[in-house]
Amino acid sequence: MASSVDPRFGAALREFRERRGLSLRALGQLAHRSKSHLHELEAGLKPPTVDTARHLDQLLEAGGVLARMVDAPVDHAAEAGELRARVAASDVSADVLDRIEQSVDDLASSYPTLAPADLLPLVRRHLAYVVRLLDGRVTLAQQRRLLVAGGWLAVLRATVHIDLRQRNAAAAHLRAARDLAEHAEHSEIQAWCLETRAWDVLTQGDFRTALELSRQAQRVAPKGSSARIQATAQEARAWARIGDVGATRRTLGRVERLTANLPVPERAEHHYRYDPAKAAAYAATTLAWAGDPGAEQVARAVLADLDPRGDGGARPRRSASARLDLGIALVAAGQPDEAVAVGARAVASGRVVPSNWWRAAELLTKVEQSGVPEAATLRDLCMEYAPGRLPPADSTPG
Repeated sequence: MASSVDPRFGAALREFRERRGLSLRALGQLAHRSKSHLHELEAGLKPPTVDTARHLDQLLEAGGVLARMVDAPVDHAAEAGELRARVAASDVSADVLDRIEQSVDDLASSYPTLAPADLLPLVRRHLAYVVRLLDGRVTLAQQRRLLVAGGWLAVLRATVHIDLRQRNAAAAHLRAARDLAEHAEHSEIQAWCLETRAWDVLTQGDFRTALELSRQAQRVAPKGSSARIQATAQEARAWARIGDVGATRRTLGRVERLTANLPVPERAEHHYRYDPAKAAAYAATTLAWAGDPGAEQVARAVLADLDPRGDGGARPRRSASARLDLGIALVAAGQPDEAVAVGARAVASGRVVPSNWWRAAELLTKVEQSGVPEAATLRDLCMEYAPGRLPPADSTPG
C-alpha cells in the first residue's frame, strides 16, 4: 500500500470550515496561512503537509479527521472494490424506474387536456420524488435514467408555468431541465428547452429572439426528432410575427418535408412526440399570424377536424386555439362579424390558457378596429373570462 493524501481532504476541510462559519480569509488569519493557500488545499490543487493538517484539525476542532487524512496509507485494492460495489449498489428497483418513466409519459400526455393549475402539482410531486431518488444510492445507469426523467419533468413544469404566466418560475425550471439534460447528455431535452424558451419570448413579442432560439433548437435536436420538427414550426411562427410571408411559407414547407410519411405516434396526445395531425393546426396559426390569404381555408379545415360536432372535441384546448386562429384569419378576409362569433366561442369555452390570452386580446383589437358593433360582445366575454389582460377599447375603428 502507498502513502498519500486522502483525496477527500479538500472537501472535509471545507465542510469543517463552513461548520464553524469561517470564510477562507478568516481561517487564514487564525491559521497564519494565506487565503489562496487554503483555497488550493480545498480545491485539491496542493497537498497539505502533516503539520498544516494537524494545525487546521486543532483550529477547526475536527477531532483528528483532517490529520488522519494526511500521510495515511491508501489501500488501492479496497478503493477499487468500493468503486465496483458502488456501480452495482442501488436502493432503486427496476420497477420503480419503469413506473417513473411511465408517469413522465402520462403527465406529458395529460398536458393538452388537463388545466395547467391542475397539472402543475402532479408534475411538481413527481419531480420531487425523482430528486429524492437521485440523492440516494443508484447505479450509474439508473442515475442517467433518473436524470432523463427529471429533465422531461422539469421542462414540462416550465411549460406549465409559462401557461400560467409565471415566467420567473418557468425560467428557473428551464435552467434545471437544461442542466439535467447536459448531465445526461440528452440532446433532445436540450432542444426542447430552447424551443420552449422560443415560444415564451414569442408570446412576449420578442420575435427576433424567438427566431434565433428556434434555430438553435434545430441545431441541437437529433435528426428526425420531434424537437427538431417542433422547433422548425416555431421558426415559422416567428417569421409570421415578423411579417415575412415568404420566409413563413418556406419554413412551413420544411415542416411539411420533415413530417412527410411520419407515422402517428403511439400516444398522439404526448406533448413531446410530434403528431403529424398537428401540422395543419400549426400551419393555420402561422398563416393567420402572417396575414396569408390561405389562412382561412386551412383554419376552417383544422377546426372541422378537431371539433366536428361543435362540442369542443377530444382536445378542447386545441379547439379553442383553432377558433382564435380562424377568427384572426376571418378579420383579414373582411369577415369581422363571423370572427366575433368564433372568437366568442373560444373565450366562453374556458379553455384558453393564461399564456394564450394575448391571442384573444389580439383578435379583440382587430375586430374593434374593424368597427363591427358585435365586437362589444367579444369584449364583454373577454372581461368576464380574463380580467386585467385586455387592451383598452379602441375608440377609433378603421
